[in-house]
Amino acid sequence: MRANRVFYRNARVYARTWRSGVFFSFFQPLLFLSAIGFGVGKLIGADAPGGRGYLAFLAPALLAAACMQTATFESTYPLLGKIQWRRTYEAILATPISVKDLFAGEIRWLAMRMLMVGGTFAAVMLLLGVGRTPWMAASLFAAILTGLVFATAISAFTARSKTGSEFNWLFRFVITPMFLFSGTFFPIDRLPEYLQPVAILTPLYHGVILARGFATETLTAYESVPHFAYLLLVFGAAYWLALRGFTKRLAS
Repeated sequence: MRANRVFYRNARVYARTWRSGVFFSFFQPLLFLSAIGFGVGKLIGADAPGGRGYLAFLAPALLAAACMQTATFESTYPLLGKIQWRRTYEAILATPISVKDLFAGEIRWLAMRMLMVGGTFAAVMLLLGVGRTPWMAASLFAAILTGLVFATAISAFTARSKTGSEFNWLFRFVITPMFLFSGTFFPIDRLPEYLQPVAILTPLYHGVILARGFATETLTAYESVPHFAYLLLVFGAAYWLALRGFTKRLAS
């Protein structure tokens, strides 16, 4: 398929730059989980949610959040650069590749990036003794799906961006609050009652529930269905909006 050519192009570019991300990919989650999971976890002690220790509560949620953050970054400035500043997509579309092929290839590459980041994060979790269960693969899948939801939704936003200045607003007032208040660091029932429905509507909340539930074996396959359904529904809608935005921006 022609979309694979876009995927391979991105893979070849990444093969030249991957060394710069080694520290971020491995040591950043290792240091973060060690400091917060063990440090704060020691202060919380037996009061950790779920009764399994704070590290077991926190790590799977951060797995989903790491995929969200990767998707957010990769779908903003790098994508806008290809659209507007470096005109990469103009060159690609001068070939038989269509906008539909181009966007499908980009999403496949973003899924691969989240597999790299999520896989590394999962390896750090296993190194620290968290998620040693056959369901850990399902936890990783849920985190990647969460990232894809953000990748498509933010790609739709990026396709309509002109300068990239809007991204500062996106990071500060959408991504950061979602990271802090969607159940990553504490259960959402600790939030004021009027904020809890808002947290439930965020894709990250459902990704956190799935990743944590599978990694700690506290979520059954039946209980996971509504959360997967929500993420797939949002992904489908966001994909359609993003493809429409790309078509309008690049084919007009």
